[in-house]
Amino acid sequence: MTTTVLVALNSPYPFWQLSDRHAGQLRSAFPDVRFLLAHEHYAPAEISTADVYFGWSFDGEWLRASRRLRWTATPSAGVDHWPVNALDAAGITLTRGYGYHGRPMAEHAIGLLLGFSRGLFTSTRLQTRSVWWKDALADGFFDLDGETLTIVGCGSVGIRLAEVAQAFGMHVMGVRRRAPRSDPGGIEWVSTHRVREALTRSRAVVNLLPATAETRGFFDESTFKACRPGTVFINLGRASTVDHRALLDALDQGPLTGAALDVQPRKPPALDDPLRHHPRIVLTPKSAVFSHAYMDQAVAFFIDNLRLFLAGQPLNGAVTPIHGGPHDLH
Repeated sequence: MTTTVLVALNSPYPFWQLSDRHAGQLRSAFPDVRFLLAHEHYAPAEISTADVYFGWSFDGEWLRASRRLRWTATPSAGVDHWPVNALDAAGITLTRGYGYHGRPMAEHAIGLLLGFSRGLFTSTRLQTRSVWWKDALADGFFDLDGETLTIVGCGSVGIRLAEVAQAFGMHVMGVRRRAPRSDPGGIEWVSTHRVREALTRSRAVVNLLPATAETRGFFDESTFKACRPGTVFINLGRASTVDHRALLDALDQGPLTGAALDVQPRKPPALDDPLRHHPRIVLTPKSAVFSHAYMDQAVAFFIDNLRLFLAGQPLNGAVTPIHGGPHDLH
């Protein structure tokens, strides 16, 4: 029986869409595979004939019609919006993408960190209402060279970020359950139960935690109180891992001097949301993984996995209900 792959990769942004060129690559690489390209809205009508589904999201209700489905794949690194348990119970493999999110996320994190360290955000805030704001920058800037960066949930993205931070002369502490099997070098690995020890030494903290029951509210009042005075906090993980009231208190009462959030509790945040108006918070609209090379790399990753699938071999990026995210504490 011919293998059928249903692809529903639609986005308002061209760099997250499956282009005609990408579709041609798939068909050229697998001439014996039937590819159905559909808008996500029409996926429920097509899912009954699919052996493989490749898309941004998957509705658990689709399982009722998924008689042949054996594998679902997403280019996303995070799968907290996928029915992981239901797919597992149905015996359907779910894979996530990894390896190509690190570069844009590292660039984003470093950009935000430089915005704080060089006073760029302060300049933007003061340029329209201060005659000259050099003294304000002199009081608030800091050098990256010689400072410590702690990355919480330091997986493949964190390791890429560590490489860039080290190029600026920073010492990097990576927080996760266990040190990786192959040590990339230069990172001081810290177990989860020692995270507060790491925070006391750090000028900047980047959160890359996924959304799980274990990580909900990980950054709470006590965690922020453990931070060193003058710390900058950057969240590129999931909003649910942060107590945002505690974050605001840590900015107003110390020890945080600034925060940047690529994710917020509501998307978009309300116009009167305090996170929008705090003078030392920078919001970005979940744009850390913007990259013009994104879909090229995502399709290449899927092609490699489809070869494994057709050969009956284990797939890269397989997700289980226990490990539901890419930047977990392992």
